[in-house]
Amino acid sequence: MLNKLHVQEKLKQFYLEDNHYGDLSSSIFDINQQGTLTLLSKDEGIFCGEIILQESFKIIESDIQTDIAVKDGDSVKKGQVLAVVKGSVTTLLTMERITLNLIQRMSGIATSTHQIVQKVQHTNVKIVDTRKTTPGLGMFEKHAVHVGGGYNHRRTLNDGLMLKDNHISFSKSIDDLVSKAKRHIGPMDKIEIEIEDEQTLTDAVQADVNIMMFDNCTPEWIKEHIVKVPSHIQTEASGNININNVVQYAETGVDYISIGSLFYDQHALDISAKVVI
Repeated sequence: MLNKLHVQEKLKQFYLEDNHYGDLSSSIFDINQQGTLTLLSKDEGIFCGEIILQESFKIIESDIQTDIAVKDGDSVKKGQVLAVVKGSVTTLLTMERITLNLIQRMSGIATSTHQIVQKVQHTNVKIVDTRKTTPGLGMFEKHAVHVGGGYNHRRTLNDGLMLKDNHISFSKSIDDLVSKAKRHIGPMDKIEIEIEDEQTLTDAVQADVNIMMFDNCTPEWIKEHIVKVPSHIQTEASGNININNVVQYAETGVDYISIGSLFYDQHALDISAKVVI
């Protein structure tokens, strides 16, 4: 769930970034001139960005009228009205692009997540995101994954202790690394370690981590070696996993599949805005 105050703060930042010197195009209109903006979906998918519609135009005009026809997680069709906003023409024109950019990207992520989740419904695996978010947009992108039916991995560097290949490279051994890690965590924190071969798998099992990530391993290799992981250690597959091969990874028996392309390889849901005076 997105925090309203955090969203408002981000929207103010985006507004200042886009309007540092004002909106030259919209300044040709009388500030008291009223208009109506209708947001339409030009594609099929999962909508995400309800709070953006609720709050974005208010950054400029606090009493603007916004009638929202959809909720986060709703399936939308081509030509469907998503929202109607009534207020000052200058407000509508100035905030149009910021609003569209956010809800198009969020809806695109939600749609892709939903499609992947649907493909692995016959298994018990959970689809999770990664920290490969766009700087400044992380909370919006991770919210979109949740809306699409996925789960959030770490939201920040302080959400659990993740030991990747570079951490291992800087250490004497996995046992030494995990021992140090255990001295830094609280009772609610988990330790996850990335493994890429049989030796690191064996070392991680002996170190008794909480979660083991099979990174850049083939589904065949995971299926062969996952039996060596004790039942109290959860497992995750990661690395170049997408909608085309996710079923193969889901059927290995891992608990989680993390997919970075949910953020960096996205098709935004096509949404348009039409203003009528």
